[in-house]
Amino acid sequence: MAWISDAVLAAAVSNAGGLGVIAAGNAPPEYVREQVAKAKGLTDKPFAVNVMLMSPFADGVARAAAESGAAVVITGAGNPSKYMEMWNAAGIKVIPVVPSVALAKLAKRCGAAAVIAEGGESGGHVGETTTMALVPQVCDAVDIPVIAAGGIADGRGAAAAFMLGACGVQIGTRFLVARECGVHQNYKDKILKAKDIDTVATGKRLGHPVRSLKTPFSRAMFAKEYDSTVSDAELEQFGTGALKLAAVDGDSQNGCFLAGQIAGMVNREQTAREIIDEIVSETGEILKGAPRWVK
Repeated sequence: MAWISDAVLAAAVSNAGGLGVIAAGNAPPEYVREQVAKAKGLTDKPFAVNVMLMSPFADGVARAAAESGAAVVITGAGNPSKYMEMWNAAGIKVIPVVPSVALAKLAKRCGAAAVIAEGGESGGHVGETTTMALVPQVCDAVDIPVIAAGGIADGRGAAAAFMLGACGVQIGTRFLVARECGVHQNYKDKILKAKDIDTVATGKRLGHPVRSLKTPFSRAMFAKEYDSTVSDAELEQFGTGALKLAAVDGDSQNGCFLAGQIAGMVNREQTAREIIDEIVSETGEILKGAPRWVK
């Protein structure tokens, strides 16, 4: 959630009992230091920094995260092994996002405290395997905690994740419409209006698919991806900066509005606390009723 999940939203989530995440995205190390300092002024609870390993600033951001005092580092879009020793030495719990069993095993060998098994239903960078299929396989493969992500928006999704073997859930799309989320109102409105079939994954040809809402930009990206006259370099360039156009400028024509397949389930703005309390309450009620399925 680069350009979206900042210190304000992260602190609100942590204050409500979750683990808020500051997204570094492609931002420089100075941004991470500023956001961590700001979050510390807004909460005394633990929070995380997400390091996108594809970023050109990854080395500097990794060091900034190690020096900032963040409790947790969550990694995505790459292999975090080169930074694990530094983060572990700083007492940071490292939780890589993994799209496969192989990467989960690698993360465990490198010293990860847990892994986030993220299915292809999620927004942003995605893998091929669905959450339903991925989570139990990762749980069987590693002996560290597994957090489920992708396609989870309410207590039903959380309860299902626990039944698959996960010990927690990571949720992104629903928090796009949290009142503490500073994303452009056009972005929130698109999430609130989305239907079940309103997302598309583009970028498979480039090796790093991204799920977003169907918009003029994503439709054009999808068409270019299957146009042999468009080079990979041109395709990469076409997508550069599109998330910022969506999140900061609210550009409905040229912006890339990242969202998961559960966008169609998100129908109202709430505070972070209301979202978390509702999900926890729903999960508890569902799990209490589970014995009725066993005779």
